Amino acid sequence: MKPNRLHLNNVQATILSLSISASGALIARLIGLPIPFLLGSTIAVTAASLSGIRIHLPNWLRVVVFFMLGIQAGSGVSPGIVDQMVLWPLSFLMLFVALVLVTSLTYLMLRKGLGWDGPTALFSSLPGALSFVLVAAMGTSANMVKISVIQCVRLLLLIGFLAPVLAIIARNAPHVVVEMNYDWTVEEALILLICGIGGAVLGHLSRVPGGMMLGALVASGILHATSIVTAAVPRSIADIGLIVLGVLIGSRVGAEHRSQLLRYLPAALCAFLIGTAASFAAAFMVWLLLDIHPAQIALAFAPGALEALTVIAFSLGVDPSYVASHHVVRFLICRALSRAVGYSLRQYAKQNRRSAAPVEIAK
Repeated sequence: MKPNRLHLNNVQATILSLSISASGALIARLIGLPIPFLLGSTIAVTAASLSGIRIHLPNWLRVVVFFMLGIQAGSGVSPGIVDQMVLWPLSFLMLFVALVLVTSLTYLMLRKGLGWDGPTALFSSLPGALSFVLVAAMGTSANMVKISVIQCVRLLLLIGFLAPVLAIIARNAPHVVVEMNYDWTVEEALILLICGIGGAVLGHLSRVPGGMMLGALVASGILHATSIVTAAVPRSIADIGLIVLGVLIGSRVGAEHRSQLLRYLPAALCAFLIGTAASFAAAFMVWLLLDIHPAQIALAFAPGALEALTVIAFSLGVDPSYVASHHVVRFLICRALSRAVGYSLRQYAKQNRRSAAPVEIAK
């Protein structure tokens, strides 16, 4: 691998990363791409990262942006959401069915179709919760490179191809908020800020991916659903947040991954297609059974990208709480499965080593 010609410190790398992301978002908006602030920024940062440019984002900026995105997405929750929540348990059940289908079919394709070993195929098949999947796979015989490539490419494809399709589906959605109140009072702002910070802290302590954003979303959603706070955070905040998300998503792959990307791209494409087809089959059943808009269901059942899809839901005018809750449930299931599978494989490996150890015969 050739060394990076640009020797940038953290500040310089951050400025350059945000500039690349913002430029991609602007170009995408000018040429009329759907969800331009996410799609354009992700494409631009991914290309820059693969070319060898150092991409960096400080933790404090990510924390601030995620907090603001959570507060803003929660302001899209309406008082009528309580009536819709009675439909969610059945939707959660269908989400579990979708996860079983995605994992099983992807595993069969990788294991039987491509001849991958069992542990690698299984961990590569779990949709989402990448950090926990990688941690669980450590100490097993799974190929970490293959798992990382499959999971990262799935995320990039989800943003690059699925998000525009969802934007088309969401047009004229019945859950679009027609009028938003942007007239803030000092009292409302203080209540939202204090409760949002409390929710973000609890979300962070829960160790759920995007927990800070989800905690702020829940706090903001409760305040808006109960009409304690009625003013909404301007949508321009989401545009800024999507540019930052583009940096985070695009930086998942770098110049050191180019050879592995080319080698495992066919497997990643097949895994993405299988996962998307299985998810949409389950989502279609939910649409037939429940009175929920297809765009809302599709965002909730998409296999991954919790933070991005929650913000997209708000941007498209569909209920972000429904989307976020389903992604949290999906993550919890994937985390439990990855831990259980990792523990079982490590125990199985220990037993094999013990049985293979030579037995000394007493003289």
